[in-house]
Amino acid sequence: MTYRLDKITLRLKNDDESLAKINEIFADIVLGKIPLVYTSENEFIDGIAPVSEYSNYECDETGEFDYSICAVTKDFFTQLENDVSDGLFKKYVFKADDVVTCAQKAWQHVWEDQRNNKINRSFVKDYESTIPRELTNDGKAHCYLYIGVK
Repeated sequence: MTYRLDKITLRLKNDDESLAKINEIFADIVLGKIPLVYTSENEFIDGIAPVSEYSNYECDETGEFDYSICAVTKDFFTQLENDVSDGLFKKYVFKADDVVTCAQKAWQHVWEDQRNNKINRSFVKDYESTIPRELTNDGKAHCYLYIGVK
């Protein structure tokens, strides 16, 4: 029997232990150990990308939250862009030499915007999509954050 998952969810917080768990799960997804972008028979599923979803916030970024890795299609990104246009999300785009640095810079910018009252986060759902430099045309890792706003 062949199967695939469409979502994996963990309860985490912003600390080093949680970041290590995220990195471990992503490595298992890329290697096909967790059938999110591969089937259980280790067949790559064309047109599917992993996206991180942050939801069910205890309070804000300092508390616990649900962290999910979701298998999405191109339509998901089209809808997110429409939601940005409708003012439901603020989009952040960053580039760096590696995915980890790229994501860290992006989130630090979000938190700085919060401190400076440049955004009013809803803490309902946020999304993160990262692309390793090996898969981009410019040789840089890319990070796209979609932050839910009020």
